[in-house]
Amino acid sequence: MSRQRATAFVPGHVTAFFSAHSAERPVAAGSRGAGVTLTDGVTVRVSAADEAGASGESGESDESVAPGQPAGSRTIDGEPGTIGAVEDVLAALGLAEDDGTPRVVDVAVETDLPIGAGFGVSGAAALGAALSANDAFDRGHSENELIRIAHEAEVGRGTGLGDVVAQARGGVPIRLEPGAPGVGELDGIPADARVEYVTFGELSTEDVLGGDTAALSAAGEDALDRLRADPRLPTMMDAARAFASEADLLVPEVAEAIAAVGDSPEKYDDHGAAMAMLGRTVFGLGTGLSDAGYDPEVCRIDAAGARLVTEQ
Repeated sequence: MSRQRATAFVPGHVTAFFSAHSAERPVAAGSRGAGVTLTDGVTVRVSAADEAGASGESGESDESVAPGQPAGSRTIDGEPGTIGAVEDVLAALGLAEDDGTPRVVDVAVETDLPIGAGFGVSGAAALGAALSANDAFDRGHSENELIRIAHEAEVGRGTGLGDVVAQARGGVPIRLEPGAPGVGELDGIPADARVEYVTFGELSTEDVLGGDTAALSAAGEDALDRLRADPRLPTMMDAARAFASEADLLVPEVAEAIAAVGDSPEKYDDHGAAMAMLGRTVFGLGTGLSDAGYDPEVCRIDAAGARLVTEQ
């Protein structure tokens, strides 16, 4: 029996380096690379709304919803808004339009992470919507099927290539082969760490992925070879710094922060800092950014990956 309401949490994901791999089928497209998932993440709540129309703030139905528009309310951090990949997920689950069982779906996305700054918020929202909608409306899909649906939606929208599969796994994922479960292949670094990050602004994923990615992918393949030969956090961070430079993605403010952390006298096990892909964001493991005089956001590596949560 459907409960008509469910909530999922999906960790943020910072990509350290990657190579882009297109394919005719979105399920086989994606990226190879590595990164870290974060205890700072995205919460997605899906519930049945008033079946007569989209429910507004007052709870009354809104009969002015145009055909083809999302049926139900959509909010991001309490403000009206939607994410394209989320709508595609709902459509794949038969919930975006009237499918013979008239349901109107409310979706609320909440996150403290900056959007468009390299934290995989779009992928997290898509995966969270898949998990929570499947549970709320008893759609009967397995985890891998839901990950595939979210991955295809993210790839189809051009807003990410590897965030969804990494966020589903948690920890420090290494994406060995591109694609959704059943096609792609994952490994990981068995490690935990404090994560610090500072964001200086947005960087368009669509613009970068929509251009010539040959040089970027070559640098990403080199970085992955290094990490596979020595799967440890220091190696990942070293490879990430080299990747950002070789792929010509490093922006001045991030380069300055990386240099400042590198010059910090209190490095020890911090492993330095690197640029988050794709965003004007610097992240570090340990206290390097704090020691260098920045005021970073602080979290940890998320060990569990995407999951349904029970709210009081």
